[in-house]
Amino acid sequence: MVTSKKAASKTTSAKPAATKTAPSRSESSEAPAKAASKSSGLPSFGDLGKLVERFKVPGIDIGAIVDAQRKDMEALAEANKQAYEGIKALAQRRTEILQEALAEWQEAMKDATGKDALSRNAERAKKGVQQAIANFRELAEMEAQSRSKAWKVLQDRFQENVANLQKLLKPK
Repeated sequence: MVTSKKAASKTTSAKPAATKTAPSRSESSEAPAKAASKSSGLPSFGDLGKLVERFKVPGIDIGAIVDAQRKDMEALAEANKQAYEGIKALAQRRTEILQEALAEWQEAMKDATGKDALSRNAERAKKGVQQAIANFRELAEMEAQSRSKAWKVLQDRFQENVANLQKLLKPK
């Protein structure tokens, strides 16, 4: 019985409340910068450079490494931009094709009756299939060009990295 009273008294004892103080002026100005770096989860290139400079290793150019990483990120951003613009153009063209097809369909519905309706509709159907094939080919070419542009940016950067690596590995 004695032990249960001791356990109960420990759990019910009140802890003093922590008081929160307002941040000082220097802390409040640093808070948004720290929050921004924490929200992205990644340090900036400047922060990374400062951190790496602490660990100076002879024979390694830290500035060149940071610069290479910056160029890699820029190449990825450019490739992403190229891909986005390609997808945007592709979506816009698909919308235009859909609008053209709907206009053709509405025109076909107006002429659906009459003596020559069957022959006109057969001719329209034939033209419609040919147009659909041409549109499909155009969209496929647009997609291939978009992919090619984005990939070229990454290939160029990769080639630069390989050239830099070969330069570093050359015996002096």
